[in-house]
Amino acid sequence: MRLRFTLLLLFTFFISCKNTTQEKPNTTPTNDFTKEKQAMADKVKAEFLHAWNGYKKYAWGMDDLKPLSKKGRNWYAHSLVMTPVDAFDTMLLMDLNDEAKECKELILKDLSFDHDMEVQVFEIVIRILGGLISAYQMDGDPKFLELAKDLGDRLLPAFDTPTGMPYRMVNLKTGVTRDHNNNPAEIGTLQLEFAMLSQLTGNPKYREKADRAIEVLYNKRNPKTNLVGTIIDVKKGTWENTDSHISGMIDSYYEYLIKMAILFDDEKYREKYDVGIAAVNKYLLDKTPDGWWYSHANMDTGERIRTQFGALDAFMPAMLALGGDVETAKQIQESCFKMWTDHKIEPEQYDYSKGEILAGPYYLRPENIESAAYLFHHTGDKKYFDMGKTMFESIVEHCKTDAGYAEIKDVRTMEQKDDMQSFFLAETLKYAYLLFSDQKKLDFKNTIFNTEAHPMQRTW
Repeated sequence: MRLRFTLLLLFTFFISCKNTTQEKPNTTPTNDFTKEKQAMADKVKAEFLHAWNGYKKYAWGMDDLKPLSKKGRNWYAHSLVMTPVDAFDTMLLMDLNDEAKECKELILKDLSFDHDMEVQVFEIVIRILGGLISAYQMDGDPKFLELAKDLGDRLLPAFDTPTGMPYRMVNLKTGVTRDHNNNPAEIGTLQLEFAMLSQLTGNPKYREKADRAIEVLYNKRNPKTNLVGTIIDVKKGTWENTDSHISGMIDSYYEYLIKMAILFDDEKYREKYDVGIAAVNKYLLDKTPDGWWYSHANMDTGERIRTQFGALDAFMPAMLALGGDVETAKQIQESCFKMWTDHKIEPEQYDYSKGEILAGPYYLRPENIESAAYLFHHTGDKKYFDMGKTMFESIVEHCKTDAGYAEIKDVRTMEQKDDMQSFFLAETLKYAYLLFSDQKKLDFKNTIFNTEAHPMQRTW
């Protein structure tokens, strides 16, 4: 699941801005383009309603819809109404007021964390805690903040380790923790939500825990290369896997450094981001005749070990643009879009040096469309709008079912898989809508999105 900011632009993400480079953007007659944008925004809204109505009909009150078997599924023993929590702020952005009203009623009626079950800290933070915070900020009902505080308190025991870096799993009722082998993404993608919770409740304990975890993790980088690895033991503070990359298990660690720097005007986070992205570009950026990509390297030596790139890696252009490096973002987005169009839909993992698919599924991921949206609004170049349009239309063509949207088992066969995770409504369709529409619900100069695309607003 990943994104970022510049201190000077402070989240001009979704405001149309002048091209800041010498490259002249493609142009289209204003009236025609306005009509095209509106038509595409309406299409995205219609597909959101199609997916939501499928959930409503077949999985109401459960976490996810299974769109082929037409039934619901829960992640754990009890539902956390994940799809409604994830989808609520998208409804507000799309002015789907009737749907938002029934969604809110379901959340406030059925969502409870008083269950004897363990959950994955990272996923619950970005989806549920982030969703509740954005719901509170956009809707204003204090019951959303009460739920967020209750959840935050139940997650805090995860940080009770010798290093301060959290366990991966925690029991919501007992506070019992498990799984001391964690990764930079799951350790470093809690800071926005916990800092926001401290800001909104006035209690510093949430941010203090999250800040300590990121500080320890940052100091565990290799001092010679400044790279981090894939797996770290949060009890011992030792690396168990030294593969360094920008894909899953590391990706949003970098994302949250720049986002915290911007939302909270925090120079320490900005310094960490600058050090990290410099190392990433030094050791992982691979400029090939077939495009610019990010590879895998050994964190201790910087030696390249794999030419592997994937769907999650496609968040990089968005993050680079937010961090101020629009030129590198443009180059990487060309490669991301090529990975998509060469296969009709992007594969999960791809060997860019051989042009071979390493893993064929498509999980309805948002990152490629997200990056096209960031670049369109940072450069004004219509080609990024067209990229998003191509990707959105291919999702409709290959993933739509009569009950919602389905993942793809393998893009080489386009056989559908019986899953529609909540982030399809929270992220994929939201970023498509924000790319195509001229929404006015949020002040983007004071807003950033968490890694699940929940808007976090600077109101102080």
